[in-house]
Amino acid sequence: MKERWEMGANAGIVKRSFGFALRRTLFTDVVQGAIAGGVLAFFTANLLINTEVKAMQRKVEGWSTTFQPGVHQNGILRRAAMAKYIPAANLPEEAVYWTAKVDGVGHALNGQHDYVLHFPPGGLPPNNAFWSVTMTDPQRRMVDNPIHRYTVGDRSALMPGADGSVDIFLQNGAPAGHESNWLPTPPGDFMLWLRVYLPSAAILNGQYNVPPVVEVRTKP
Repeated sequence: MKERWEMGANAGIVKRSFGFALRRTLFTDVVQGAIAGGVLAFFTANLLINTEVKAMQRKVEGWSTTFQPGVHQNGILRRAAMAKYIPAANLPEEAVYWTAKVDGVGHALNGQHDYVLHFPPGGLPPNNAFWSVTMTDPQRRMVDNPIHRYTVGDRSALMPGADGSVDIFLQNGAPAGHESNWLPTPPGDFMLWLRVYLPSAAILNGQYNVPPVVEVRTKP
């Protein structure tokens, strides 16, 4: 049976198909309006939250962080933005988080390049607990690697240089002679997380900046 559309005198549009009719009524109009309003509210909320996520971040040499936690006093929009940026984040006095998807000059981090994160003498993240650098893909998922190492930090027996500096080698293949300081990268795009727990005053007052990730070699 062919579908047939009719306009009833009082019922609006009627769709006749297989012997039954779907009538436009006040109820169907209300339901459709509620669905359309919900969809519009969803996209509007995401737009506002994404804008707030960008506004609350402090970016320095490729690293992004925020000192504005999702506490009640900050309002529902800020709390929603913080939940999207770093879910279940602690207060800054307990932990500060940095993320990096680009190197120090703004190029996307990618396993086809080799990088070094160089902490100068005395330049490790100041804290009263511990710190760590974690590797994930852009979707924030850990990626398997041959040595099953996904994070390094102050408990990783990193080997310092002769001057006391610490280099973390970020690359897909093992760096000859520097395996203890190697954080393997996936072959494609990746991102870094730096977490500092019980950060010192230099971090909380914004004096401390994480050194940039520096590209040292591009694979042929």
